[in-house]
Amino acid sequence: MNRFEIEGHEVLDGTAKPSGNSAHVIVPKRWRGADVKVVRVSHPDSDE
Repeated sequence: MNRFEIEGHEVLDGTAKPSGNSAHVIVPKRWRGADVKVVRVSHPDSDE
């Protein structure tokens, strides 16, 4: 696993859920319009 350093204001721990031919992660409504970064921390087929 690689290590990344990201400066920010909040961290959200979630799971990417199916959405059509893609996936989505739900964030709080107050994040609307904010720039966000998503980092994958496991393999999609992981049982962690």
